[in-house]
Formats: sequence, C-alpha cells, structure tokens
Amino acid sequence: MTDTAKRPATLGHGLLEGKVVVVTAGAGTGIGYATARRCAEEGATVVLSDRHPVRLDVYARELAEIVGRAVPSIVCDVTVQQDVERLFDFAEAQAGPIDVLVNNAALGGTCDVRELSDDQWSDILDVTLTGTFRCTRAALRQMCPRGSGSIVNISSVVAWRAEAGQGAYGAAKAGVLALTRAAALEAAPSGVRVNAVVPSLALHPNLAKVSSDEHLANLAAKEAFGRSAEPWEIANVVVFLASDLASYLTGESISVSSQHP
Repeated sequence: MTDTAKRPATLGHGLLEGKVVVVTAGAGTGIGYATARRCAEEGATVVLSDRHPVRLDVYARELAEIVGRAVPSIVCDVTVQQDVERLFDFAEAQAGPIDVLVNNAALGGTCDVRELSDDQWSDILDVTLTGTFRCTRAALRQMCPRGSGSIVNISSVVAWRAEAGQGAYGAAKAGVLALTRAAALEAAPSGVRVNAVVPSLALHPNLAKVSSDEHLANLAAKEAFGRSAEPWEIANVVVFLASDLASYLTGESISVSSQHP
C-alpha cells in the first residue's frame, strides 16, 4: 500500500456524503492523496487530478479499490488555464456539480534569495500561488451561482515563519493565505466558504527525497509532539473545513502544528 503505515483504520461518519470533491495534485504519498482518501471515506465522490499521468492512474486505481467505487481522474497542470478549465468541466460531467475544491498543487525548492533565478521564482509562484488562483476562480464561477460550496487551500507554516532557503515558497504560500481571505469575503454573500490549512511538517516519502534526514529531524524536534504530522492528520482537518461542521468558518487559516505566527 502507498498510504502511510501508521495510519489507523478510519470509520467514516458520512461527513461528506453525497458531495463531489475535486483534489489537485492528488496522486502520491502526501497530503493530496491522503485528503482524497479521507474525503472518499466520508462518502464523497472524489475527482482526482495530477500532472503526472502514470502516477495519477496508479493512485486512482488504488483509491477505487479502497473505497469500492470508481474514482474519476484527469491529468491537470494547474499552470495551464486550458487544463484547469478541462478539469472542472470533466468533474461536473463525471460526478455532478462540484461541492468542494481542495487546492493542494504546489512546487517547492530550497534556494537562498541571492541565488534564486527569475525562472525558479516564477515556476514556484506559478504552480503554488497562481495555480491556486486559477482553480479557485474556476470553482467560484461554478459554486457562487448555485449558492453553496467550500474551497480548502493548502498553505504552509513558512507563510508565517521565516526559514532560510524558502523565500519563493514562503512568499507563494503567504499569497495563498491572502487570496483565501479576499476570496472568502467575496464569496460569502453567495454562501460559498474559502478556508486554508497550514501544515508545519507532514512527513512522506517524496519529502524525504528532497530534504536531509538531519534537517527533517531538526524540524520535527520543534513540534509540540516531537514528531512530524502524518498526511492523514492534515487530511482530517481538510475534511472538517470541507464539511458542514465548519458552516460558519470562512477566511480562516487553521495551523496543524505547534508553530503559530
């Protein structure tokens, strides 16, 4: 199984029963796939998207086996407007009106500002911030006329806390929080909610490939529990914000860590 071994068996409570949930960058071992699985366990029809077609096919098939029903999936690069439009058209055609969007797509990288090239800066912001904007705009155009919907953006604690080498990523994730607040105010009269989850450190194999064990251990030691979060622990908070339990929350940023601003 590709999901974390530490994850306990989860009994769904129908928190998203009958809802259609779109998850960007949902194929892999991180927060996106964990979120897709938890949403499906809570009764949602999940539409999975990712820009890596082979990985997307593998994880869509796995999720379908776990939840016992088909999982529509489509390749989407959030830096391409046509892909974003195709994703939302596909989701509505396959599953019906979209109730929840989880903006998980992001691009990281560690580089000091003085060494950061224009291309590196642009790439990180285009995926992480502008991609979130493109998908949020598309979702709002469908949700607002219907008078309901929930958008959950995945930010990062580096939006609040300075970390060397994270200038571009931190700027992009801080932009996601600003976008969340503005979009929430604009969408509230239509009954649509927009919130953000702010993880600190969620350990998964892909992260381990791009960070040293020493660096990850140092970050984990700063957490209240002395360890990193598991992706499913972040996903549980996403499910809460997506569900009707959070019906009066909008424009909020929930930190899933001990690292507050």
